[in-house]
Parts: sequence; structure tokens; C-alpha cells
Amino acid sequence: MHQLRLFFTALQFFTRLPIPGWVGFDAAWLNQASRYFPLVGVVVALIGVGVYALAALLLPAPVAALLSTAATIYATGAFHEDGLADMCDGFGGGMNRQRVLEIMKDSRIGAYGAIGIICMLGLKCTTLAMLNPAKAIAALLVAHPLSRLMATALIWRMRYAREEGKAKPLAQSMRSSEFALASFTALLPAILLGAGGWLAWPALGYSILAAALVTLWLARKIQHRLGGYTGDCLGAVQQVSEVAIYLALLAATGPVIAPAAWHS
Repeated sequence: MHQLRLFFTALQFFTRLPIPGWVGFDAAWLNQASRYFPLVGVVVALIGVGVYALAALLLPAPVAALLSTAATIYATGAFHEDGLADMCDGFGGGMNRQRVLEIMKDSRIGAYGAIGIICMLGLKCTTLAMLNPAKAIAALLVAHPLSRLMATALIWRMRYAREEGKAKPLAQSMRSSEFALASFTALLPAILLGAGGWLAWPALGYSILAAALVTLWLARKIQHRLGGYTGDCLGAVQQVSEVAIYLALLAATGPVIAPAAWHS
């Protein structure tokens, strides 16, 4: 029952979805809820899959991809997209650690943030639209939990950069056993999809590698600029690694236009 409460606490923190009233709330639970961050990703993925599957029955794939993306943004309250925009603004406009943190805390969006969001959403929708429906559904089920595992890795291995902040309750500590549970939750959908033939094993391997590489790159940049992560950094890592997974899966399916047709 306590683990169920921790899951609902994570669901409440990372989405705008309602939770049962009997769950209650204890601030101490937030420190333990990060283990279920990838499981929240499974819930968000199922919402995206449901919208995509229904839309694809009546509408072209690009429209289904856009509606699916919009549904996941609505479910999370643009929580992670907001973090990406703030990090783009802070890292793009701040010359020192203090200034970066000040910009990231500002609720207004700047040019770097707007450009980052436009590019990210464009890549998401375009990449999903270029996958066939079955693979797009599989991609959603892989990318949402796995990208949240990448963000969870920062909580596990790095320190929190602010004295206070929206992610501070999650940042006190994370044991390796908790990260192992998060990893199992994130990887299970990929394993099931691979075993069921929805995605080829090499494609899954490439997607995991792509997510890990961009997370490592961002983590090094975050450590260099801030000496630790913030909640905005978690959102940015989730968004960038999600797109990296879609791109890797698309690349693994082969070119959409055969090279011989480029000059025709």
C-alpha cells in the first residue's frame, strides 16, 4: 500500500491527472517517489498511444502524431517542456552560474526557450509521423518511460544545484536499489515490445544508446555550468532523450527515400 501511495504521489507531482482521495499526502513521500518516475512515463505513453491509435483510424499519420503529442503535453501540464524552455533560456543567455539560475527561475520565455520548444515539438511530431502506425505506437511506449529514466539518472548520480526549488523534494537522495526499480520499469516495455516483434532488437539497442549518449552529454554540460541539476534540467533531459529515441528508431528503419531516388 505504501508503494502504491508513492506511485500516486509521483503521478500527482509529474502530471495533472487526478489521484484517489485515500492516497493522502506526506512531504516525505516525495523523496521516495522518484523511483516511479518511469512508471509515470508508462501512464503518459498509454494516453499518447490511445489518442494516436484513435486518430490514425480516421486521420493521416501527421495529424495523429500531433494530436498524440498534444495529449501527452496536456496530461503532464507541459511540465517537462517548460523545463526545456527554461534551460535553453538559462544556458543560452547566462554567462555565469548565478545568472543562469536566475534566468531559469524567470517564468517568462525568451528567444532561446521559444526556439528550443519549436524545434523539439517539430522533431517529435515529424519523426512520429514518418514511422508507420505500429512502430509509432511502439516508439511512444518505449520513449516515455525510458526518457524519464534518463532524467532519474541525474537524481541518482548528481546533487541538486539550488537551495530550494520545485524538484528539491525529489533531490534529497536516491538509493541504487530505487534506481534499479526505476530501470526495470523503464526497460520492461521495450523488452516486451522486442519480444512481441513490434520493434527489432537492434533498433531498441540504438534507441537506448542514443538516449544514454545525449543524457551523458547534457549531464556533463549541466555539471560544468551549474555544479548540479535543477528541476528544469530534469525536464530538458527527458525531452531531449525522448526525441533521441524517436530519431534512433526512425534511423533504424532505414531511409524514407532511397538514395537512388534523390537525384531523380
